[in-house]
Amino acid sequence: MENIVRTDAGITIAPVYTTPIPMQEQPGEFPFTRGVHASMYRDKLWTMRQYAGFSTAEASNQRYHYLLSQGVMGLSVAFDLPTQIGYDSDHPMAEGEVGKVGVAIDSLEDMERLFKGITLEQISTSMTINATGFILLALYIALAKKQGADLKKISGTIQNDILKEYAARGTFIYPPKPSMRLITDIFDYCSREVPKWNTISISGYHIREAGANAVQELAFTLANGKAYLKAALEKGLDINVFARRLSFFFNAHNHLFEEVAKFRAARRMWAHITKELGATDTKAQMLRFHTQTGGSTLTAQQPHNNIVRVAVQTLAATMGGTQSLHTNGYDEALSLPTESAARIALRTQQIVGYESGIADTVDPLAGSFYVEALTNEVEAKAWELIHRIDAMGGAVSAIEQGFVQDEIARSAYLYQQQIENGEKIIVGVNKFTVAEETVPEIFRIDDSIRQVQSERLQSLRSRRNNEVVTSLLQQLENAAHTTENLMPIVVEAVENYCTLGEISDTLRKVWGEHR
Repeated sequence: MENIVRTDAGITIAPVYTTPIPMQEQPGEFPFTRGVHASMYRDKLWTMRQYAGFSTAEASNQRYHYLLSQGVMGLSVAFDLPTQIGYDSDHPMAEGEVGKVGVAIDSLEDMERLFKGITLEQISTSMTINATGFILLALYIALAKKQGADLKKISGTIQNDILKEYAARGTFIYPPKPSMRLITDIFDYCSREVPKWNTISISGYHIREAGANAVQELAFTLANGKAYLKAALEKGLDINVFARRLSFFFNAHNHLFEEVAKFRAARRMWAHITKELGATDTKAQMLRFHTQTGGSTLTAQQPHNNIVRVAVQTLAATMGGTQSLHTNGYDEALSLPTESAARIALRTQQIVGYESGIADTVDPLAGSFYVEALTNEVEAKAWELIHRIDAMGGAVSAIEQGFVQDEIARSAYLYQQQIENGEKIIVGVNKFTVAEETVPEIFRIDDSIRQVQSERLQSLRSRRNNEVVTSLLQQLENAAHTTENLMPIVVEAVENYCTLGEISDTLRKVWGEHR
């Protein structure tokens, strides 16, 4: 009996592929299967980012300067949990979490410390922040203004993708409807004030980390993207303007060919979705994306094996045509990455970019019978899921009904079963294990950071003009009851040193919290 081989998403792989599939378009042409630029990496390599942020703003600033000195092209900021869910560092809910999984940012003073010695007009910054994304964007804009920057030249990305928080990650604050209002406020504000800023990074990454397979990651991410398009259209925004500033954030796992197929299918599918909703500008039809290598694929056992996993995932992302990439440190199953691990992760990208030859030609796997067939199969299965979501009333309804969460949970359970019964081999975990291992250096964050941040907040509140702060927070509360765009008020509030927690709490009073 012939051995049946399947991808992680359950697509059956033939022993050999012999049927050519006609190539319909060139790179840079609709529907962009082969890439969003005609020359791709021949002209310019992808942006090499390293996701970093921990402890205080000063400590993170030191890591940023180190990474920039090592050849990083763009910064990616990780925020701690209190910052992500709208609590100042001295709030009781912040205890034990300040500075742990990212940097603590409470006010404009912290933002000034975070980017000390870094000119915002000269770099591209990505910020992984969602529920409080509007506040962090306001802080970034306020800092850029203090630096004297031309806001029309400021570039970067804010994740700002709240739907995946309800479905897979959990760092939401407000109910879905007001949260969607904040997102469309950002679309509208940035289209006028910060036109080079990517106003959302629609994230499949966390959906995949929660246990989804490649097809589910693709389908749920694009369904969320479709919901954001519709929300902006309902607000009267021009799709040919705001859709140009949407970007995506995907995961890269170990099945090299399925991942490449996923990225190629994603571009083609998004081009058709945007066209169907009225986009006629090719820039508004393009799916541009950042990739991060798969955190959930990294093992605490034999952690140096993760260097190889990250290299495979780097190949998948770049052969799939990513616009920017973050590579994980080999030690991230144990702790935040050490400086040494972060350097190896960056060097992995640089070796692939400068030594492997994959940047020499556009879409290097195009025309492969296998890759073209797999691209079509991934796309077909993803459309099936999107059609089911559409029938439920779209992504927001599908999330509210628990459909997306149930699908991810089912997939995660199946994957774990396959590991436990040996059907799926994880090197160093369920095969090729060793009895004793040397644990590498672990990067630890001191709990005293909360005290440092609390003292800073106390000092800030005693020095700022509290009458102005009270007035601005009241204006924000009043505006939240209307349809007024909240971004101008939030920018003014942070410029006057209102804190992240104060702004979040003001809106909690109006909208409540999602449970």
